[in-house]
Amino acid sequence: MKVYCLSGDPNQPCLVVKFKNTTIMLDCALGLTSALAFLPVPLVYSARLASLPVWKPKESSVPPEIKAACQELRDCAGEPFVDGISEFSVPETGLLDLAQVDVILLSNYKCMLALPFITEYIAFKGSVFATEPTLQTGRQFMEELVHFTERRPKAKIPNRWKNPELFKYLPQHFRDLIKNSADWRQCYSMQNVKSSLARVQMVNFGEKLNLFGCVELMAVSSGYCIGSCNWVMQSSHEKIVYLSGSSTLTTHPKPMEHSPLRESDVLILTGLTQTPTTDPDSMIGEFCLSAAVTLQNGGSVLVPCNPSGVIYDLFECLSAHLDNSGLGQIPFYFVSPVADSSLAYSNIFAEW
Repeated sequence: MKVYCLSGDPNQPCLVVKFKNTTIMLDCALGLTSALAFLPVPLVYSARLASLPVWKPKESSVPPEIKAACQELRDCAGEPFVDGISEFSVPETGLLDLAQVDVILLSNYKCMLALPFITEYIAFKGSVFATEPTLQTGRQFMEELVHFTERRPKAKIPNRWKNPELFKYLPQHFRDLIKNSADWRQCYSMQNVKSSLARVQMVNFGEKLNLFGCVELMAVSSGYCIGSCNWVMQSSHEKIVYLSGSSTLTTHPKPMEHSPLRESDVLILTGLTQTPTTDPDSMIGEFCLSAAVTLQNGGSVLVPCNPSGVIYDLFECLSAHLDNSGLGQIPFYFVSPVADSSLAYSNIFAEW
């Protein structure tokens, strides 16, 4: 057995396992932190963003090509930002021939956003498996990503800022952020999303899939979000468990299943928490208290969030807290191009 890691971020997994003459890809997450290097895309025209000055190095004398590259950077509060369409960090494509992948196993909606780059940009001919909630929620995330990326298209696509010679003039933190920018890709299109997701075959928890008579695949609940799963891969003599984002907390998803994971020969772990001692109950309690105090003082509360997942717990906990605080009349607004479908699917997938 061989395991290849195609992602540089442990919380954005993409692994390939070669096992029993089969090639299995485990998740294909998209690195989104690269978007922090770009100017924000306003919903309406922003004179302030449009009038930002060109970022200039501190050095007084720089080569002409560096000056040309700086024309694509804007200075906002002393920090450089790329004035262009956001680009994202995709899984490594040069390590293996991804056209030879037999199957892609998706564990949750956060770990599938790079799927169109695999299925539509290379000669991929394999199968893709995911639970129905993972498929539908992943579709919402992809559509939202495309919507935000395409709403204000740029007339010109900058690329001179990727000149490695420019990096030594940049602040260290920005240099670290864009050091792998040569491999970044612009977002896929809505047509790519539709074509890619049409390949996905839906599976249920506990359903056994046979891969060429060599390996048996099974998805089991991970408790992380609606429809999220861990994968069990078993041959006649070996058992491999892929443990992706998992949670033992009692929230809206189906509880994590432990028994199918026992007695494994190999355990592959990704998505490990960076704050193992943090108590989510106290954090959400503090959040609800702060929101209630702000509202009582006549303020408004803006909560940046994803269109699925923890947002459901926030709705439930915050609405109950506001009712108990005598603020039950305060309206909630869920702002997202996929807000309606997200709430609709959260009710449809009650059994997950």
